Amino acid sequence: MSSSDRSLSITPELTPMIPRYSATAQVLHWLTSALVVAVLPLAWVAASLAREEPAKPVLFTFHKSVGLTILALVVVRILWRIVNPPPPEVTEPHGLALIAKASHWLLYAVFLIMPVTGFLLSAFNGNATQFFYLFPIPGFEKNKELHEAFETAHLVGQWAVYLLVGLHIVATAWHVAIRRDYVLDRMLPRQNPDRLLKPHPRGG
Repeated sequence: MSSSDRSLSITPELTPMIPRYSATAQVLHWLTSALVVAVLPLAWVAASLAREEPAKPVLFTFHKSVGLTILALVVVRILWRIVNPPPPEVTEPHGLALIAKASHWLLYAVFLIMPVTGFLLSAFNGNATQFFYLFPIPGFEKNKELHEAFETAHLVGQWAVYLLVGLHIVATAWHVAIRRDYVLDRMLPRQNPDRLLKPHPRGG
């Protein structure tokens, strides 16, 4: 038996079905992912526009609104994860499973920190935040020091987002294309309930 086969340690008899996240967890995951894909370009385009450009405040409003929505979704995801623990890892070695778990919690942390710092840097500039132009979230008394501190934290956190999201995408591609260990299937609806989990000969 090769080292790659030993690392999987799976037999169809022991794990005949791929354990998947619940439908709620899947919806929350993909909705959060879609909003992350949207929130970054909104910031890039808004920051690139001239101060007097009419679209600039509109794009920043939507950037902030999407960010606060991500904050709410991540809070719900964490609470759901506590009440409904993730399915067991059956295709990854213990070390890889621990790394995956740590990366997930780091993503949760950065997706909590970024909307909070983004809101506070605006709030301490004396600005109210319009949530999709539906209702305002009041700002605070203007405080230059706090505004600059949260602005710096938000800019630093931006690079953490790039790093963690990039690693998450690369890791997913590695699981799909190299290990072929059905990890992505855990976050997808079951298409064939009779599908057996069988280690791929190129498990790697």
